[in-house]
Amino acid sequence: MTDETAAPGGVDLTRPSAARVYDYYLGGAHNFAVDREMAERAIGLWPDLPQIMQANRAFLRRAVQFCVDAGIRQFLDLGSGIPTVGNVHEVAQNLAPEAKIVYVDNDPVAAAYSENILRGNDRTAVVQADLRRPDQVLDHPAVRSLLDFDEPVAVMMVAVLHFVPDGDDPAGIIARYREVMAPGSYLVLSHASQDGQPGQADSHQDLYRRTATPMTMRSKSQVAALLEDFDVVEPGIVFFPQWRPLSPEDVDDNPERFTGLAAVGRKA
Repeated sequence: MTDETAAPGGVDLTRPSAARVYDYYLGGAHNFAVDREMAERAIGLWPDLPQIMQANRAFLRRAVQFCVDAGIRQFLDLGSGIPTVGNVHEVAQNLAPEAKIVYVDNDPVAAAYSENILRGNDRTAVVQADLRRPDQVLDHPAVRSLLDFDEPVAVMMVAVLHFVPDGDDPAGIIARYREVMAPGSYLVLSHASQDGQPGQADSHQDLYRRTATPMTMRSKSQVAALLEDFDVVEPGIVFFPQWRPLSPEDVDDNPERFTGLAAVGRKA
């Protein structure tokens, strides 16, 4: 996105957005100069960042396929960002055309461009809302009209909970969504962590503290605590490339360099 005038009204172009910075890491076009500047500064500190973000996106695709194979036909993607190539609806609907997906993000640019990308797809919806307010999300007409919570659903929290500080009670937020999930539902979660490369992780957190979306990285034990009410499927809580890789070659000798943890939990 090179034309800053294309931003929806009311968008603050003086501060980077986590959703748009992530889009830049993935090679997307839905970002502004302020986002690119932030991303390049982060890459300067941590050159592996684009690969880490791409590994996270690859985990998302594998997790969606896992959920579809398990019979899931509806997805609630919280903190979805901009659904560029390889996102939930593309993977799910390619495998099961009847699958329904609701994307939720509080970034107005992410919501606006999501609506544009998904125009004409009547099995998807976009909701501009804050995942930290579960009742507002769950009671939204678009969510209620498309998703049936009496049936199993996959709730996606991919690369978003590290933007929820401890003071906002991430465990309580997850618990509220879990309440409405039917048995047989899944929680798909990935989370930035200091495990593996604590020195670089610290500098990355410092950079994000200067933005509107400060980052709280969490350890494997802290992520496990967020999933304690779910049955975590194999292989458990692992670094991105280690979660059900398509082939052994997809996991290099140092998976900890990706510093992101991935897991899928099932509600019994």
